[in-house]
Amino acid sequence: MSDTTTATEVSTGTKVEQFKSRPVTDNGRKGEVTATEPVGPPKTIFREYFESAVVTVIMALFGMTFIVQAVKVPTGSMQNTITIGDHLLVNKFIFGPGPRFSLLPQREIERGDIIVFKYPGNPNNPLDDERPDNIPFKTNYVKRVIGLPGDHIEVREKLVYVNGKPLPEHQIISRDHDEHQIISRDHDDLGATPELENNKPLDIINDPPRKPGETYNVYFSDNKGVVTWPEHVVPPDHYFVMGDNRNNSADGRFWGFVPRDLIIGRAMFVYWSYDESQPFNSPLDFFTNSRWGRTGTMVK
Repeated sequence: MSDTTTATEVSTGTKVEQFKSRPVTDNGRKGEVTATEPVGPPKTIFREYFESAVVTVIMALFGMTFIVQAVKVPTGSMQNTITIGDHLLVNKFIFGPGPRFSLLPQREIERGDIIVFKYPGNPNNPLDDERPDNIPFKTNYVKRVIGLPGDHIEVREKLVYVNGKPLPEHQIISRDHDEHQIISRDHDDLGATPELENNKPLDIINDPPRKPGETYNVYFSDNKGVVTWPEHVVPPDHYFVMGDNRNNSADGRFWGFVPRDLIIGRAMFVYWSYDESQPFNSPLDFFTNSRWGRTGTMVK
């Protein structure tokens, strides 16, 4: 008995199929029958790359639809928690609809979460919604959750009251760059403009010791007033949100509450950050203007 069998032809009516049998090791057992498998045409390199590309695209679309989404922060309403030019990954799965399972990383929205949502529109100022960068139900906003459904919310100066009690927030006195710009005669040589200066992080004036319960930072200008907000009750399936840069944030104090179905997910971390306050004159500026130290930092 030989170690391998040769290719055989099996006739099935008018069709003749070609088979090739696997190698057989003779262990002294007689009458052993080997399994055979059909021989198909070999895959070309193009076909292998094409199949890999299709699988990659399907997985990417699935991930972007149900798991994560990338967004860019264009405004300073969350400075210095999130800076202008930060590119964030958003966890869409954590607040996903449907029943919760203990083995899955899902939960309800909590006070203090930084969420990404579709701008719900401003009924108090419809002209604001005519801006091309501020389209209701399309433009992405990033804010912090302050009020949950059923909460009584009131804003008095620098304090936020939730159900009659002041919300513990670590208050930092800061200053925007547009408040103290110094334009020198070397301004043109520096390549900076007032608009670019506005994109820089806030200057810290006074950062007092953190008190118990103050889990996140909020920033107030030392020479600007704060928009107050009379007491409101957060409707069911809605949330009240504010920006951490309290003097420079168009948030729930101006346009109300965020419906639950407009919330995309929770901001997770910065996967890349670019300093838009710096000029771009050559491709090398991409590397020098990127804030590599913020890459991979968690948003909290």
